[in-house]
Amino acid sequence: MQASTARAGFVVSKAVGNAVVRNKVRRRLRHLVRPLLGELPAGSTLVVRALPAAAEAMYATLGTDLSAAIAAARKPRRPR
Repeated sequence: MQASTARAGFVVSKAVGNAVVRNKVRRRLRHLVRPLLGELPAGSTLVVRALPAAAEAMYATLGTDLSAAIAAARKPRRPR
């Protein structure tokens, strides 16, 4: 049975920073993803992996990068 709404999960490794930094990055990403979930197909799952640069990135930069990544993922792929 599929979920009726899209879900998001976050992968923030120790390479991003200590626990305080990792949680800060996770909270920022969670806040940025929430309004975007409505644009995804029902039942889809989005996994966001934070790279070490996310620890120092400005909030606006994280938002822009996240939106660009979701747009790229939704783009149709060419068959090989």
